[in-house]
Amino acid sequence: VQLQASGGGLVQAGGSLRLSCAASVSVFAVNATSWYRQIPGEQRELVATIAGSGITKYAESVRGRFAIARDIGENRLYLQMRLLKPEDTATYFCYVKLGSYDYWGQGILVTVSS
Repeated sequence: VQLQASGGGLVQAGGSLRLSCAASVSVFAVNATSWYRQIPGEQRELVATIAGSGITKYAESVRGRFAIARDIGENRLYLQMRLLKPEDTATYFCYVKLGSYDYWGQGILVTVSS
């Protein structure tokens, strides 16, 4: 399984970005998939998860501003980020666990300027 993330970049505070994660195989229909983020020197933080059922969960810091979604037919996972804050600056990763294996996309840098 390969996960290819895209869509990061530089945005001003209050702006929006959408991250996309393309999977090489169909994984999003039945497996929970997530977005994480990491700031240098800190632990990777869970941002949002969408279960196979479609139920979503968010970190308190992004709830109401971020939305996770998937396109099962296109094998794509999305993270719509709105009202971005400088503290959202981080490298973002898409993630899926299949059995006992963890699969990560390459990190995508999101920089929010004040």
